[in-house]
Amino acid sequence: MTATNRTGNGTEHPNLRQTNKNKNSFLPFLFCISLNLHYLCTLKTISLPKYMAGTKKIKTALVSVFHKDGLDELLAKLNAEGVKFLSTGGTQKFIESLGYECQTVESVTSYPSILGGRVKTLHPKVFGGILARRDNEGDREQMAQYEIPEIDLVIVDLYPFEQTVASGASEADIIEKIDIGGISLIRAGAKNFKDVVIVPSKAEYGVLLDILNKKGAQTDIEDRRMLATRAFGVSSHYDTAIHDWFNS
Repeated sequence: MTATNRTGNGTEHPNLRQTNKNKNSFLPFLFCISLNLHYLCTLKTISLPKYMAGTKKIKTALVSVFHKDGLDELLAKLNAEGVKFLSTGGTQKFIESLGYECQTVESVTSYPSILGGRVKTLHPKVFGGILARRDNEGDREQMAQYEIPEIDLVIVDLYPFEQTVASGASEADIIEKIDIGGISLIRAGAKNFKDVVIVPSKAEYGVLLDILNKKGAQTDIEDRRMLATRAFGVSSHYDTAIHDWFNS
């Protein structure tokens, strides 16, 4: 027997009222599900940088490069913007030859370049200054405790490993062209792209110079992430070349 919508006296049937009540109480639940599904779908289109700090000022640059051609124009712009330089070895001498002041890495670490130049920048005061999270209270406290300076920009150009192999150099010479400190600086700067700008090769000198010409001595998170992406590309290519040589 089929239930009707109305009772004999014309009022709404009790069973129907209960059904409608159940439907109405279910609507808020359906609405919440709909909102959550919309939120989850939207997440796919939101990029990570939107959640991160935006503009960062460049105050101190660590420069450690093999190829210095094309570097002078970049250094001139950084110097004009009031950026301080930190370097070691031949790069330090090159910077000073252009008439710019340059603090030595040794004055920060209290250690000279050792082991025939194999160890120059590998020190907590250098890598701490790159890897420290500026918005992390614990990191800031330790930087103050151990007198670690903030490093906002890292400019690196690696030893020419592939060119050395192609030249027919001896095994000993090839091994000495396996960069250790430089590749570590690249990875550290790229990892902490939220706070640090990384220039991983001479191919990026012009990229940073364009940013400086447009924005001055500051970068956006999109700039830093783009350079970090290129940095890991440089790192990957470099390590692959070394692996291929060892495997040949």
